[in-house]
Amino acid sequence: MKLYNTLSKSIEEFSPIEENHVKFYTCGPTVYDYAHIGNLRTFIFEDILRRTLEYFGFRVKQVMNITDIDDKTIAAGKGEKAAFEKLTRKFEAEFWQDLAKLNIEKPEETPRATEYIASIVVFVKELMKKDYAYKGDDGSIYFSIAKFTNYGKLSNLDKSGIQAGARVSQDQYSKENPADFVLWKAWDKKDGEIYWETELGKGRPGWHIECSAMSQDKLGPTIDIHAGGVDLIFPHHENEIAQSEARTGKKFVNYWLHAEHLLVDGKKMSKSLGNFYTLRDLVEKGYDPLDFRYLCFSAHWRDKLNFTWDSLEAARNALARARKIVSESPDGGAVNDEYIAKFKEALENDLNSPRALSAFWQMLRDEKLSSGEKKATALEIDKIFALDLGKSNVIVRVKTLQVKAHIINPAATTSNEEIPAEVLKLIKDRQKARSEKNFELSDKLREQIESLGYSIEDSGESTRVYKK
Repeated sequence: MKLYNTLSKSIEEFSPIEENHVKFYTCGPTVYDYAHIGNLRTFIFEDILRRTLEYFGFRVKQVMNITDIDDKTIAAGKGEKAAFEKLTRKFEAEFWQDLAKLNIEKPEETPRATEYIASIVVFVKELMKKDYAYKGDDGSIYFSIAKFTNYGKLSNLDKSGIQAGARVSQDQYSKENPADFVLWKAWDKKDGEIYWETELGKGRPGWHIECSAMSQDKLGPTIDIHAGGVDLIFPHHENEIAQSEARTGKKFVNYWLHAEHLLVDGKKMSKSLGNFYTLRDLVEKGYDPLDFRYLCFSAHWRDKLNFTWDSLEAARNALARARKIVSESPDGGAVNDEYIAKFKEALENDLNSPRALSAFWQMLRDEKLSSGEKKATALEIDKIFALDLGKSNVIVRVKTLQVKAHIINPAATTSNEEIPAEVLKLIKDRQKARSEKNFELSDKLREQIESLGYSIEDSGESTRVYKK
């Protein structure tokens, strides 16, 4: 299997440290708001990587951190401890719901930064002892990038612009302004009630050291793969390398993988431009979350993906056609080894999902294959794609208490199936219970609906109903 390594700027043969065992770290969400579709594109890429490794026989241990303490979470919580904790837990839960809807496998370990304060303190003390870190006149502790000779190797940083002794206390800053970065932030009034009393003083960790502390604890000093979005190359991942290798004297990561940006109508996604979307926005417009997953496969992970509503509609139609072919085909066919080989070859070559998708459609259109062979091969491919190709009916979208009395099969071209009156009544009753915030009754009604062969998926005030 070959992968493009940001560190070497080349495609390399993947070889893990331990045979058939992959130590895999992914930067998780900062839980101050809902994840946007650009974030989710990266998590889908990481899921395809994980599933591909597992399919090829590797045992994967994936660690994904939860950033529940940083500048953004403190600002969102307005420095109030109770509000801060409620907010970070809420958006962490929403994040896991998004991943479940996108069929993204949950990592083996998902540590929170706030659970690692003691470990971070030990980490910083070791860096100070080795003279890589120092206390600034503001009481915060900084990493001296001048002391780490290989600083900038990941991002190809031009060191000529570095000013000796320049410091930056913000979590995020530009590559044009490299400086000593903060490891431990001394408390100031903006932090309010969010701080820890430690040997380093009253304060909180800097963002960058959180990932290093968690990855070293869960995966050891050197890991096989570290993945994230291209926006994390500098300063976050550059700083992770510096502080991690300064502490251990060992190489931190062997393979760095970075997914490219998602654009919206050719522009950077921004709330000010009105083109900022979360998974909830897509669902509100009637799309299945897996329509977006399919769309992400249409572009290579190292290429920018231009999101438009037309492209999402095309992805929905394509997925619906695929599901129709698979669901209408009989069971009992044999997997076609020739097409599986083509599919695997595409993924072995730097996770080329567009080529893998092309092999999938070539297989479905091959008139030499029986419908049973197509179904068996499609379901084998779906172990990696995870598009629920075996699901026949993705059905009615329910808004508040208005329930359409039929099941919509997006792959169908003829008449739709009716919802039984008993199920329809339960759906209406459950929507009423949800509007009244009677969640105990809502859960009981969900169980009754599922016992009758239907499953439901909530998003805000909307509900999507599926026939199992």
